[in-house]
Amino acid sequence: MEAEFETLKAKLERQRADIVVAERQVDEWKQQLDDTIIRAPFAGVVTTKDSQPGEMISPMSAGGSFTRTGICSLVDMASLEIEVDVGESFINRVKEGQPVVATLDAYPDWKIPCKVLAIIPTADRQKATVKVRVAFEKLDPRILPQMGVKVAFQDDGAASTTAGGNLPAAPKEAVRKIDNRDVIWVLRDGKAERRAVTVAHSDADGVSISAGLSQGETVILNAPATLTDGAAVTIENSR
Repeated sequence: MEAEFETLKAKLERQRADIVVAERQVDEWKQQLDDTIIRAPFAGVVTTKDSQPGEMISPMSAGGSFTRTGICSLVDMASLEIEVDVGESFINRVKEGQPVVATLDAYPDWKIPCKVLAIIPTADRQKATVKVRVAFEKLDPRILPQMGVKVAFQDDGAASTTAGGNLPAAPKEAVRKIDNRDVIWVLRDGKAERRAVTVAHSDADGVSISAGLSQGETVILNAPATLTDGAAVTIENSR
């Protein structure tokens, strides 16, 4: 009887060990099932699908392999904002909270009220620009990621003159296209200063500038292509 008892006891211990192994295998299968579920880090809209069924997906890149590190591009439509490069010569006029008027290329007649959210504290040496983040005052379903947009920074004076329609004006000869942007050369302290401007209106008499130029500033007409920012300029009076 004692031998039979020891045999049954050993059999019971083995079965208990089998239960532990089975539980661990169930946990492993649950983990494998969980790995097949895609969870977004935030609520948003999928804009691009970057992988296809059957492709290998990994959270990190493996050099020389065809393993993808992303499944899709997800956009939080509630956090859309504008990133704009502002010339170093103009960044001193930009402040946090400053009102901004944005115009989407898709809706040129729609003036969208915005404000400066933050000025990134670093400059791009090659482009001589500083990145500025601009937030929309109110989001609209028509505003989509990666849309082309133009912005006009406003101040108290600019806001009042814009409302009254009295914008700074300049001859057409003062405006040039550089890198698909309207640029005006301004004479400041005897030196040339390049300004990126926003042309609000153009006619036979000249152009109206909604951003980048203030009333009373002196502009350079027919600036040569060799003119550089900070170059000394001499005014010659003709008789």
